[in-house]
Amino acid sequence: MTVTEARTSPGPDTRRPLRAGPPAKVRLRRAATPWLFLAPALLLFLYFKFIPMAQAVRMSFEEVRPFLGNTYVGGANYTEIAGSSDFGAAVWHTVVLAVATTAGSIVLGLALALLLEGQTRSLWFVRSAIFLPVVTAMAVVAEVWRVMYYPAEGGALNSVLSVFGLGPSEFLNSPDSSLASIAFVGVWRGAPYDMMIFLAGLAGVDRVLYEASAVDGASRFRRIWHVTLPGLRPVFAILLTLAAIRGLRIFTEVFLLTNGGPDGSTEVLLTLTYKLGLERNELGVAAAGTVLLFLVLLVLTVASRLRRREAR
Repeated sequence: MTVTEARTSPGPDTRRPLRAGPPAKVRLRRAATPWLFLAPALLLFLYFKFIPMAQAVRMSFEEVRPFLGNTYVGGANYTEIAGSSDFGAAVWHTVVLAVATTAGSIVLGLALALLLEGQTRSLWFVRSAIFLPVVTAMAVVAEVWRVMYYPAEGGALNSVLSVFGLGPSEFLNSPDSSLASIAFVGVWRGAPYDMMIFLAGLAGVDRVLYEASAVDGASRFRRIWHVTLPGLRPVFAILLTLAAIRGLRIFTEVFLLTNGGPDGSTEVLLTLTYKLGLERNELGVAAAGTVLLFLVLLVLTVASRLRRREAR
């Protein structure tokens, strides 16, 4: 046999046989294991969240008459609440509060994060102290601010204003200042939460860029503008979405501080639907209002996710 024939002649088959995948039973078990762990939480969500949501959608098309049976009315509830002047005013107040609290908490949270960034041991105490409003019950926060907003010369904030020759202000009792007073409480409570997320984002900014810009003679403001803010772009996207949703769902602060008053100057969408449903017994109209709010939040969330996907 020549050398060429030896090279071309078929030898013994040394290829390894293809490995068969795991049996179908094993694959099924692997796929089902995560769902078994999630099952208790999913059942709770189904019973306490998704079923009530489905019932609210159904009620929004009915005239709800407890103990007498509901009557299907089609889109009459949506027409009634969308054409109501109270609904328009509530939507406007909700948007104003959402924009004010979102912008204020992000700006203040970023400033706090830049001030408290670092590895110094004592900073954890300052950060924890600033974060306390986030973990404090809203009822306690509202009561504290109600005392601070006391509309007389002896009030805490009015005493500060008197030092500068201002006031006394009525704060929550005046239609001109009540909405701004509630927005200030929202900023005060939301800024520490944003600060913690900004601190996490600052840890991911490349330190080499700071050192290179410092060598080039860039001032601290220019380093923040050209290095920090571009590095925090994903954080801004997340915070804007979360803060906007939080602002549109505002209820507890308004309910506890003013309950929509005075003269409806702080009425927001959720306090309006609360009064329609539980005070005026117009449950179908109230359900239509909550469904509209849900659709707005759904559109906002989907748009935010699509924008983040395009940014990647």
